[in-house]
Amino acid sequence: MAKSKDPNPDQGWYYNTRTGEVEHLERSRSIDLLGPYPDEATARRALEIARERTKKADEEDAKWR
Repeated sequence: MAKSKDPNPDQGWYYNTRTGEVEHLERSRSIDLLGPYPDEATARRALEIARERTKKADEEDAKWR
């Protein structure tokens, strides 16, 4: 997949859900990315972070009902 060639790229780190790779500076299509994250280590935890956020949101929804 072609990556962006932006002359002023976003400095964030991204997790590519299609490839399972972390990307920085040159990125794939945004539809495949989670982020931005402040650093590579956090981007590597993207799926875990998404699960934690979903669980928290589900718990808050259950309390609201």
